[in-house]
Amino acid sequence: EMFHTWTLVHDDILDHDPLRRGDDTVHERFRRIARERYGEISDAEADHYGLSIAILAGDVQHGWSISLLTELTRERGLPADLTLYLIERLDNEVLNRLLEGELLDVQYALTPLGELTLEAIEDMLWKKTGILYRYCAEAGALIGLGRVEPDHPHVSHLAEFTSRCGIAFQLQDDLLGVIGDPDSLGKPVGSDIREGKRTAVVHYAYEEASPGERELLERTLGRIDASEADVREVIEILTRRGGVERTRQRAGLHIEAALPHLDALPPSRWRDLLRSWADYMIRRNN
Repeated sequence: EMFHTWTLVHDDILDHDPLRRGDDTVHERFRRIARERYGEISDAEADHYGLSIAILAGDVQHGWSISLLTELTRERGLPADLTLYLIERLDNEVLNRLLEGELLDVQYALTPLGELTLEAIEDMLWKKTGILYRYCAEAGALIGLGRVEPDHPHVSHLAEFTSRCGIAFQLQDDLLGVIGDPDSLGKPVGSDIREGKRTAVVHYAYEEASPGERELLERTLGRIDASEADVREVIEILTRRGGVERTRQRAGLHIEAALPHLDALPPSRWRDLLRSWADYMIRRNN
């Protein structure tokens, strides 16, 4: 959770988001604090202060997450080689994949809409979200086993199950960015449009859009100052041209592909909880 939180702090900076879960993002909160505490400073100075504090806060949380992992051996008695494996896996492969996903997200926002494939978009989603879901499942399973055995069937099935769920979660997130309730989301609907996010919703709709609709999508996506009228029209296109429904179906397919891996595990109430959790990935509204 701590590792995930620092990535959100930095992600909000990359996305220019002032809100997270209905409250100020870290950089926005400290931008406001700078104005209150230091009086007559420029907007640029206040912005820089907020961004600087948020970057450093995320870095501290990153360090805390590794420190918490070391407690598995120091305070819980987990074998040191397993703790070291979990740290190395998190701060090497998982971190690198996650940052690659964030980089692709930034680059794709400037990539022509017609050049991106669904495969490229889902690869980016897996690196941004799926890899961390997978790690959490692997880490929990390995801690339960008490040894380094990543190829154990229970570990590998949980890993595949959560990888699929992670992509489904992100697809649902992209859906909510178009048709969600702002009060439930804690941020305005349409922010993804102004940020130019290349989502599966946009990809599917662009495939079926008329030349005029494509021109509007290309003109509006990525415009921070896009009018409410243009954003509403983009949302109408995304819905009318099947972007919303096809993305919803795609998320459901990922959950369908995930469940056989869950069924391969021994029956238990924990497995039942994970099945409910998987269903929640595509039914949540925030």
